Amino acid sequence: MLMMRLQRVGRKNDPAYRIVVTDKRTGVGSDKHVDRLGSYNPKLNHIQLDAEKAKEWLSKGVQPSDTMHNILVSQKVIDAKKINVLPRKSPIVDEAAIKKAEEEAAAKAEAEKKAAEEAKAAEEAKVEETPTEDDVKVDVTADEDDPTDHSETAVEDPKKVQKEKSEHAQAQADAEAD
Repeated sequence: MLMMRLQRVGRKNDPAYRIVVTDKRTGVGSDKHVDRLGSYNPKLNHIQLDAEKAKEWLSKGVQPSDTMHNILVSQKVIDAKKINVLPRKSPIVDEAAIKKAEEEAAAKAEAEKKAAEEAKAAEEAKVEETPTEDDVKVDVTADEDDPTDHSETAVEDPKKVQKEKSEHAQAQADAEAD
C-alpha cells in the first residue's frame, strides 16, 4: 500500500522534510520512494508542494499520514478537518470551544455577581428590621450593697428577685429538714 508521508533530511537540530510517496513497508530513512512531491521546513514554516501531483496520487488511493493530511488541509489540496497528531495530554487547541467556554464563564460570573448583590440587599433589609443597641434600653445603677464595688449592674425586675429569694429559702428549708 502506498503512503504519502514526510522523509526527514537535514542536519542535527535543523530538521527539513521531503514530501514523498512510498510503500508503507519501506523505512522512512531509505531513499526508495515512488515519487517526490515537495518539501517542508518546520523552522521556517515553509511548505513547497506540487498540488497537482498530490491530487493525482490521492485519486489513485494513496493514504496520507496524519501530519501529511494536516499539511494538505492547510495547503487547501483537500477539504477536511485537521487530525490531532499530538498525544492526548496535549490536544490541538479548538478556538471556537475556547471562545464558547469563556462566554459561559462570563455568564456564570455575572449570575454569581447578581446573586451576591441580591443576598447583600436581603441582608441589609434584615439588618434594618433587627433592633440596634440604641433601641434596647437598660437601666444601669451602682451596686449599693458593696461600697468598694464601682462596677455598674443592670436593675433587675423586683418580681424575679422575690421569686428567686423564695426559691432559695425553700431550698434551705428542705436541706435543714433532711
